[in-house]
Amino acid sequence: MSAVPSATAAASHATLEARVARFPARQVELASQRVLSYREACETSDALPLVLLHGIGSGAASWVQQFEALSASRRVLAWDAPGYGESTAVPAASPAATDYANVLYEWLEKLGIERCVLVGHSLGAIIAGSFAAMHPQRVAGLLLLSPAGGYGAASAEVRETKRDQRLAMLNELGPQGLAEKRSANMLSAHASDEARAWVRWNMSRVIPHGYARATHLLANADLASDLARLKGRYNGRLHIAVGADDTITTPAACERLALAADTQLQVVPRAGHAGYIEASAAYTAIIDTFCRASAGQRSQ
Repeated sequence: MSAVPSATAAASHATLEARVARFPARQVELASQRVLSYREACETSDALPLVLLHGIGSGAASWVQQFEALSASRRVLAWDAPGYGESTAVPAASPAATDYANVLYEWLEKLGIERCVLVGHSLGAIIAGSFAAMHPQRVAGLLLLSPAGGYGAASAEVRETKRDQRLAMLNELGPQGLAEKRSANMLSAHASDEARAWVRWNMSRVIPHGYARATHLLANADLASDLARLKGRYNGRLHIAVGADDTITTPAACERLALAADTQLQVVPRAGHAGYIEASAAYTAIIDTFCRASAGQRSQ
């Protein structure tokens, strides 16, 4: 399919922009003059808050469909990870997952969120897993969607090659070119023009220095190690799902992570890597069901 959106897709994309405008970006100041940008809906619910962490080529706005569907019953928050949107990048040029998890801790502290259901997509799953391993008492349930495992357990040669290839592509293409070249890989053949336009819009807005640091994070991280540390702590409150047509974090790769976590893998039909965008009804149902199952875990 051509990277140039059709008139119908462009109109759908404009509609999505109008929809996400209902959940405007906010900023809070954290320690050391750092800023964290995020979007939020339904601040007054007594239900467990739901916190959403996006992947490497995305942002808080990508979760607009989940905001619309889930904020009627609970507080829903999505951050722009450090180095994305208006969020200050982590200081380290080659950060570890703990660097991002520490910022997540600061942000939740600032907002007074003591316990939540934490959802991470792709690279966001690496951050979510690190946070849950560091602060298990703060996480009532951990849901990982198409989790990226990271290359931290691979050889130095593999890690450097994967890192340098992605950095070279960023330097050559820039965010807009990256979106045109890479966004189609995020989706299955079943995705609508609207979903394709929305993934492209989100990817085109990444900040180069934030994306570069996230690329280093991907090279350094080892999600399987963090998940192994969580064995026995979550008792069914750790769940992994992946699209059947995900070619980036494949069902086979996600199965290995599920084994490390001693949990079962849920495979979603007719969905690619950005399943929560292209198959929003199915993924929103997964998130909602998981939140309700975690509701009894409000108390530590």
